[in-house]
Amino acid sequence: MKPLWIAFGAALAGLWSASTFAADSGPVKIALIADKTGPLEAYAKQTSAGFAMGLAYATSGTMEVAGRKLTLIEKDSQTKPDVGRNLLNEAYNDDGADIAVGGTSSAVALAMLPVAQDNKKVLIVEPAVADSITGDKWNRYIFRTSRNSTQDAVSNALAIGKARTSVATLAQDYAFGRDFVTAFRTALAPTGAKLVFEEYAPPATTDFTASYQRIFDASPRNRAARSSFSTGPAAAIRCRRSRRSIRNDWESPSRPAATFCRRSRPTRISPAWKAPPTITTRSPRIR
Repeated sequence: MKPLWIAFGAALAGLWSASTFAADSGPVKIALIADKTGPLEAYAKQTSAGFAMGLAYATSGTMEVAGRKLTLIEKDSQTKPDVGRNLLNEAYNDDGADIAVGGTSSAVALAMLPVAQDNKKVLIVEPAVADSITGDKWNRYIFRTSRNSTQDAVSNALAIGKARTSVATLAQDYAFGRDFVTAFRTALAPTGAKLVFEEYAPPATTDFTASYQRIFDASPRNRAARSSFSTGPAAAIRCRRSRRSIRNDWESPSRPAATFCRRSRPTRISPAWKAPPTITTRSPRIR
């Protein structure tokens, strides 16, 4: 199977094989707007490299389709919605971009959607995840090639959702985190598990003591119940009578993970705690 961006590049290049583009002789300008600065920098670099590979693959290295050169214009939205919005407007109007791709953060992507509509030009969203991008905020100029929050939520719910399981969520306090929890709540309901608490923290948070205290305070006190916590930030969760723990990264290439405390409840949380065996789960992205 070809990597996503190679396959996407091939599909994108195919757009310009139509007769409407063949009639023109000028270059086709593509704006790529990604969060090269900020916590999602790693994803932006992958997007930039993968997109270039996709275009090279689709054109057999010529960077030309139907006799027209492809010109790539890259911009750094800095993980700031207002910057992303202004850069997309600049790309369409000042740089003459025919089509745009971006953004990395869901918040940035959402800010760019109305710009595509106002300029009546296509914006292909990748890799931003929030459901609302192709949900209530969608317009006819928006296309997406990545997964969405609901797909993430269903897989998480199926993995941990069982009867007599209580779940608390900790998510980033912006579109990505809130859309995920909304979808997760819906996906978890049929499994018999209960979502007992939702905690949100700003993306730049580094001290989660207060957040975890609120989660622990909301957890069921019945020691016979099985409790699990869906987590995102870097931390270690310790359970009584158990050596199982989990460490994970906040706003990095890891998905929210879960720790299970059988017949006990978590007793304390310490980011600096050196747990013996550490269980880490990874999945594609956090945006």
